Amino acid sequence: MSDRTLTEAPAPASSRHVDAGDEGYSKDLKSRHINMIAIGGAIGTGLFLGAGGRLAGAGPSLAIAYAVCGVFAFFVVRALGELVLYRPSSGAFVSYAREFMGEKGAYTAGWLYFLNWSTTTVADITAAAVFAHYWSAFTDVPQWVLAFIALAIVLTANLISVKYFGEMEFWFSIVKVSALVIFMLVAIYLVATSHPIDGHTPGLATITDNGGLFPSGVLPMLLVVQGVVFAYASVELCGVAAGETENPEKIMPKAINSIMWRVGVFYVGSVVLLALLLPYTAYSADQSPFVTVFDKLGIPGTAGIMNLVVLTAALSSLNSGLYSTGRILRSMALSGSAPKFTGVMNKGKVPYGGVLFTAAFGVAGVGLNYFMPGEAFEIVLNLASIGILGTWGMVMLCSLFFWYRSKNGLVSRPSYRLPWAPYTQIVTLIFLATVLVLMWCDGGVGRTTVMLVPVIAAALVGGWFLVRGRVAELAASRD
Repeated sequence: MSDRTLTEAPAPASSRHVDAGDEGYSKDLKSRHINMIAIGGAIGTGLFLGAGGRLAGAGPSLAIAYAVCGVFAFFVVRALGELVLYRPSSGAFVSYAREFMGEKGAYTAGWLYFLNWSTTTVADITAAAVFAHYWSAFTDVPQWVLAFIALAIVLTANLISVKYFGEMEFWFSIVKVSALVIFMLVAIYLVATSHPIDGHTPGLATITDNGGLFPSGVLPMLLVVQGVVFAYASVELCGVAAGETENPEKIMPKAINSIMWRVGVFYVGSVVLLALLLPYTAYSADQSPFVTVFDKLGIPGTAGIMNLVVLTAALSSLNSGLYSTGRILRSMALSGSAPKFTGVMNKGKVPYGGVLFTAAFGVAGVGLNYFMPGEAFEIVLNLASIGILGTWGMVMLCSLFFWYRSKNGLVSRPSYRLPWAPYTQIVTLIFLATVLVLMWCDGGVGRTTVMLVPVIAAALVGGWFLVRGRVAELAASRD
């Protein structure tokens, strides 16, 4: 398999799909932006906040869950990368679903993606508020007020232009990567020198003396998989950003291929080091595990700095969510499957209607933080997981249909391809279905979330009957 960025002979002009939602964007995202967006998508709130509670539940075996989910996340983004090289689009998988599965497929893919990010937006502002409470200056400020401030800051920057989004995400990612590198270097030193932390001696004995790799059995590791999938929820973002990049053929393969080793180093490596530093029982869902380590080290100021970093991670994810849903909703609006106002752009060539529509759900999340500050993060995390599973499933279905059409000579695959097709797509779809089953087996909020799937499906069907007339009318006018 070659990873060359040059494509094979282009498909016949008649087979080339044209998406109205791709028009009007500026091409202001550079190579450095895309590369750091790819990194930022692979390092987010799911690691910085979520890893604490998952470590406490599954123990060191969490590293295995991150590794397995990371492989499937790579398959998804690699499949999307092949489609991007075939035809860059700001509508991303919604645009591809329209081409290969028709308007119903695009409608379903788009609204599942919106479910993902509208709920993730709530999770991110909740996480930001929780992190801010670490400092005494904000302890007495209500959680919903801090959540609202976080939303307002990121929304303002997102509405100006894509260049501002790119710069924000670039520096957010720099901070996240730098912090993780510093943490890992410090952790390796502590393990190598057996420097005590809060009365514990780091090393392999920290794992073996506390129940081993599976302290509570294999089942807890399987049950945290849905939360681990949430941790990778932004990996598809670089595919959306490709539509506002000048040279996606040169930039995208390098950015996507680097995701795999980043997952291995930052996710799996960080969790392994956390397990070696302190017993898994030392971590909790209430605090970032990285903050826990520095807090127990007792070095003045370090825990506060790390908390600032994880706050940055939450704001970065929020920034990405507002950006991507704005583009997806515009693609849908111009085909009639989303409210018309979500397709409107401002002078900065930002689809502000879609961005504001997503932000409105963030405001609803502020209300959730007012009424249920303790459960807000867990509730929306599970709902977001449904959206993620649906989105990844649609990406793999698009990839499968694309492969099938290429076999019939209707399209030409680029030389940058998803390996082992079509088996990769099929195995990934089976994995995603398995995650849904595991959510049911987990009971509690997870089971309640799965029980909402028929409700979500009914809402999608009902919504389609409301918009199908306008979709058909716009499709006829384009033809």
